[in-house]
Amino acid sequence: MTEVTRTDDSFHVFDTTLRDGAQREGINLTVADKLAIARHLDEFGVGFIEGGWPGANPRDTEFFARAAAELELENARLVAFGATRRAGGKAAEDPQLAALVASGAPVVTLVAKAHDRHVELALRTTLDENLEMIRDSVEFLRAQGRRVFIDCEHFFDGYKANRAYALAVVRAAHGAGADVVVLCDTNGGMLPAGVRETVADVIAETGARIGMHAQDDTGCAVANTLAAVDAGATHVQCTANGYGERVGNANLFPVVGALELKYGRRVLPEGRLGEMTRISHAIAELVNLTPSTHQPYVGFSAFAHKAGLHASAIKVDPDLYQHIDPDLVGNTMRMLVSDMAGRASVELKGKELGYDLSTDRDLAGRVVAKVKEQENLGYTYESADASFELLLRDEVRGSRDRFYTLESWRTISEQGPNGFTGNEATVKLWAKGERRIATGEGNGPVNALDQALRTALEGIYPPLATFELVDYKVRILEGQHGTGSKTRVLIESTDGTATWSTVGVADNVVAASWLALEDAYTYGLVRAGLEPTE
Repeated sequence: MTEVTRTDDSFHVFDTTLRDGAQREGINLTVADKLAIARHLDEFGVGFIEGGWPGANPRDTEFFARAAAELELENARLVAFGATRRAGGKAAEDPQLAALVASGAPVVTLVAKAHDRHVELALRTTLDENLEMIRDSVEFLRAQGRRVFIDCEHFFDGYKANRAYALAVVRAAHGAGADVVVLCDTNGGMLPAGVRETVADVIAETGARIGMHAQDDTGCAVANTLAAVDAGATHVQCTANGYGERVGNANLFPVVGALELKYGRRVLPEGRLGEMTRISHAIAELVNLTPSTHQPYVGFSAFAHKAGLHASAIKVDPDLYQHIDPDLVGNTMRMLVSDMAGRASVELKGKELGYDLSTDRDLAGRVVAKVKEQENLGYTYESADASFELLLRDEVRGSRDRFYTLESWRTISEQGPNGFTGNEATVKLWAKGERRIATGEGNGPVNALDQALRTALEGIYPPLATFELVDYKVRILEGQHGTGSKTRVLIESTDGTATWSTVGVADNVVAASWLALEDAYTYGLVRAGLEPTE
């Protein structure tokens, strides 16, 4: 691991995704996962990456050992997390502190109790001994050449209960040589006004450099972090995508976005802010969680516009309904087409897809009318851009793109002994003047249909070999007929380089799936540059 020297130490962006973020329910990181995430965070440009607690579990110990050999950090310093020495002991003899030194990390974060009740009930020691544990631990690590940050656990609750003692904890850490004393809203119950007032008081009373660690239990972690900055904090602890225990931590990306774009404070290396959306989604994939579509700055819907009134204004000036240019954070503006759409929405969406409708009001009007007609039947195009583009092409060309003419399709589902189930589909169609009949088997009728259609067409249209169905969603639409209600199916497909979404609506799930499959195949072949033959 290459040691990093950053020229500007006046403000810290400290990431704890690998430790605190990993405590989120559903996240279970391997060492390889942690190394990959660390590389992404370093590429983004954070100043510190907290890797875990060496000595506390084998996985974190292995991470630091492998990081020393495998991580070449360009911007960040690696941080090891641990606790102050045990009560009644000596820091120089404490095995946990020895493990922190052995990790090789140039920076150590120590958690310390700042709430008098926690000292007496959790640590089972005296208030004076807790202060000595902090001093002794910090001085020992400093003597070992380590930079030390102190996380004051439950600080805000402790401050409310016993202000004098909470301030004494900060003074003890600062006086012993801790570079930063971090005030932790461990239970996540604070609101911005209280954070701002408390941080300002601590800075005035102690003169210490103060950081902020906010949990999101009131939904205010980002706001609380920025309130601390307003009060003078120069160190913010966050996690990628807000991962963390319970409802999570302060989200790294909105915090950095606000600091760079709203506060005008440079906290990342030049040019890294534009990587924000990509980094967010890459980390989401590594932790195996679907990226939040409505996350500020980086969400797929962060700059998506649906209402016709908004679209009309955006057509004049995008800034009228966007707080920043999405390009700044590597995101894009999207126009959603729905029954709320007017001509402006359709024109902007058409432009996004490469069609200029601004000179043909009749065409735009026909598209709007068609969308509203289809949505009245149960279709939705917000999440099915490919189906909308095909609808738009139909209106532009005056006919439907077809690569085959369907004669019929059918599916058979059977149940055999010992729980055996089987699904078979047969497709009959004409393509390039040739009648094709194909069957397919699958783990359900839709999968069998997909296999049969693929078998019928692959020999005629080779690009189909790269197509893959990657997501499938079914929704029963509201109605009065119980199992006879209409069904909407959304399918996401890929050719290995791009993904597209299509929609189908019918009286049953198989028929709706067939319509979505047809659109998926048609769009993929158009995208591959093939011309319709029927």
